[in-house]
Amino acid sequence: MSTGDVSPWWRGAVIYQVYPRSFADGNGDGIGDIAGIRSRLNHLAALGVDAIWFSPWYPSPMADAGYDVADYRDIDPVFGTLAEAEALIAEAHALGIRTIVDVVPNHCSDAHPWFQAALASPDAPERELFWFRPGRGPDGAQKPTDWVSPFAGDTWTRTTNPDGTPGDWYLHLFAPEQPDFNWDHPRVRAEFEDILRFWLDRGVDGIRIDSAAMLAKDPTLPEATPDGPSPFVDVDAVHEIYRSWRRITDSYPGDRALIGEVWLPDHQRFANYLRPDELHAAFNFDFLGCAWDADALRACIDTTLAAHSLVDAPATWVLSNHDVTRHVTRYGREDTTFSFAAKREGVPSDLELGTRRARAGALLSLSLPGAAYVYQGEELGLWEVEDIPRELRQDPMYYRSGGVDPGRDGCRVPIPWSGETPPFGFSPDDAASAPWLPQPADWKDRTVRAQTGDERSMLELYREAIRIRRAEPGLGDGTMTWLPAPEGVLAYHRPPGFTCLVNLSGAAVPLPPHTERLLASGPLDDDLLPPDTAVWLRTTGTPAGPETA
Repeated sequence: MSTGDVSPWWRGAVIYQVYPRSFADGNGDGIGDIAGIRSRLNHLAALGVDAIWFSPWYPSPMADAGYDVADYRDIDPVFGTLAEAEALIAEAHALGIRTIVDVVPNHCSDAHPWFQAALASPDAPERELFWFRPGRGPDGAQKPTDWVSPFAGDTWTRTTNPDGTPGDWYLHLFAPEQPDFNWDHPRVRAEFEDILRFWLDRGVDGIRIDSAAMLAKDPTLPEATPDGPSPFVDVDAVHEIYRSWRRITDSYPGDRALIGEVWLPDHQRFANYLRPDELHAAFNFDFLGCAWDADALRACIDTTLAAHSLVDAPATWVLSNHDVTRHVTRYGREDTTFSFAAKREGVPSDLELGTRRARAGALLSLSLPGAAYVYQGEELGLWEVEDIPRELRQDPMYYRSGGVDPGRDGCRVPIPWSGETPPFGFSPDDAASAPWLPQPADWKDRTVRAQTGDERSMLELYREAIRIRRAEPGLGDGTMTWLPAPEGVLAYHRPPGFTCLVNLSGAAVPLPPHTERLLASGPLDDDLLPPDTAVWLRTTGTPAGPETA
């Protein structure tokens, strides 16, 4: 544990999410891999991030982009080898960059040896490690519950016995290829405690926990009701699991962090995961999904900070990730919120407006108290690719919804590094295969090479913002105070001498008294801050907000 006045790194880190399939392709097969990541670590060092979070890279049939894990202690051959992963962790450490691996504990792949053994015989002891249940009705033909999947569709699939007769059903809150573990069984708990140790022994600094609120289930399997507690989300028994995990991470040298993917509307219930003996941090989905609106953002920030203060945990600020429409596109729409239900093809977006707001959003998220996450490509100003041909789409959400939901492929398109045409340096020049998802030709202006050295580019904005954040004593972990501001303007102070203004109104507003302009997301009009623009200022004494008259 940290001692003295030095805050643990995870309280104020800038963490960069690498989606391995789409970051960089080292061997030319059109799919990103560990060799590609290792070759591009210099980009992340130049960006100035503190840590990298790797989305799943384990052996997997890829029914859900690797979130269906067949072996938690190895690397899928499409990404490389375990030795390469160990080298990557060491090389990142040599650059001062920590590493976070993604663990998926709610479910595994149907190719996992345990599940294959469970299918082999109705009497297999491995069946107790999952949720096998007889069906309802005289012939067992009705699924055991009517639970609805977050992926849309059914949550139960019926098995076939070795003799060909219909068998029991098994639970999968996500795709049928992702059977849920039974966390009431001690063998499941012991297995994941060992998996944690496996990766911590290899030097990783953190574990990101997928679907962290869903592990425990009500063992009576009651139906879900609109007003009652969910039988499979945020069941109280989940907390003892994380207490045991915390004891493991605390036993390792250095500050090892547990970071949960926790989607919960109840802020008190959310805070329970961040108690001192549970997780260190959790993702802030309220902020990610919030409208580009001053009142909504201020309320979200206040609620977030209040919830985290209950347990003295650091807040996290996230604008995009591998599951949501990229915020350049979201912020250019009439409805700037994010929700899975409202995500549809054909909704127009003003990408110029979205980019201007995304630049301001970057300065907002990077200057709030706590840790900030950057999803690969957001530092390049990439937008959602919404015209992927149907035959090239791969996300099961697209197919399970009958094409109603366009899925998540549009934010997973391989990122551009250099050159005028695809694959934009994502793959080697002599690559045998095209990138696994097609890149827009318009991304030639969004490559790392095209933006490097251009002070007006999104990339240089991120580099400078992260540099200032590292140098500024008031940024990262700490406190903030709202300042008086006109309608539609966010203004806050972070001691000892930092002030941020974000103008979400339709008119320019005057800057408050200041001694230095540290950084602006767009051009200023003398002493006026234009709409959809943010500025960082050096202030002294008791700061004043912008004029409200």
